[in-house]
Amino acid sequence: MGKLSGIKVVDLTQFLPGPMLTLMMADQGADVVKIEPPGGDPARTQAPMDGDQSVWFRSLNRGKTSMTLDLKSAAGRARLWDELADADVLVEGFRPGVMARLGFDYAAVAARHPGIVYCSVTAFGQHGPLADHPAHDMAVQALAGFLSVNDGPDGTPVVPGVAASDVAAGLTGLAGVLMALIGRQRTGRGDYLDIAMFDSLLPWCAHTAGGAIIGGPAPRSAEQRSLGGAAFYQIYRTACGRHVALGGREEKFVRNLLGALGRPDLIDAALGPAGAGQEPVRAFLAATFAAHDRDHWIRWFADKDVAFAPVLDFREALDQPHVAGRGLLVEAGGGRQIGPAIRFADSGPPDRPAPPLGPVNGGEAL
Repeated sequence: MGKLSGIKVVDLTQFLPGPMLTLMMADQGADVVKIEPPGGDPARTQAPMDGDQSVWFRSLNRGKTSMTLDLKSAAGRARLWDELADADVLVEGFRPGVMARLGFDYAAVAARHPGIVYCSVTAFGQHGPLADHPAHDMAVQALAGFLSVNDGPDGTPVVPGVAASDVAAGLTGLAGVLMALIGRQRTGRGDYLDIAMFDSLLPWCAHTAGGAIIGGPAPRSAEQRSLGGAAFYQIYRTACGRHVALGGREEKFVRNLLGALGRPDLIDAALGPAGAGQEPVRAFLAATFAAHDRDHWIRWFADKDVAFAPVLDFREALDQPHVAGRGLLVEAGGGRQIGPAIRFADSGPPDRPAPPLGPVNGGEAL
């Protein structure tokens, strides 16, 4: 029995933010009915494939059941009303106005089912100048300012390695849905959540864009302690062409490393403000790390109390003993997946597969 056993979720979302939200609910026992259009969630066919399902789809939709509905048809809309009759949560990811045109906006659904917790997940929200602007994750990151500091030493932004606004919306949406369910226990009424990827990501800049938040200039990576302006929060190239990272600026780490390397004279500069004053420390560390290969530095740092890490690719990262020791890769639903990050003392690994594509409007299975 999961923490959410007995909760029914009708999920009309595709791709990443909404499916991540409902995945975390399914992993805790919620009955998640994934409503798909004819042809299915496009993530089903996004390579790489593992058998007849993509790794992406399987990993974000385990534990759900699938129902294919043509919501442009009367039969499909009637079937959706049937599913909503005993639902606790509705999650949808259409652009603003689509659910209203289909007859399933919050006012219409809540009129029949006042206890429903209704969550809309979009790029920019249900209102505002950008509400109708089409966007996936990178465009949201660009408009939220994050791409400007996802840059290299020359200041040129690069494609981000994490779909941060997608993931932020999934996590924020989950928190909001659970809050609304708790509130419903007191009032008996559900609520409406307007979750935007843009809104969900923006608070993540509080520690880096403080000056801009209060009306000042935008941060520049080269001058920010967490964005590349500090020698002890920095990436360095090694002799073999691989990289290592220093990921902690606390005084003890600075003293431990520079002392071990015989350069205590650089401690004051390393503890100083980010920016140009760090250059002598960065130059020394760059030359030092470049003198040996990555494996040498892994061995050398083994007995040092320093926030050091080799930069691993995903193959190396997933093969680490730590991943196995934490049970972070699981065999579930016929394939290998990353297990849930939310764990309780009495919870085990997921054991329900991702669903095959369900029948259209309740007809013959595809």
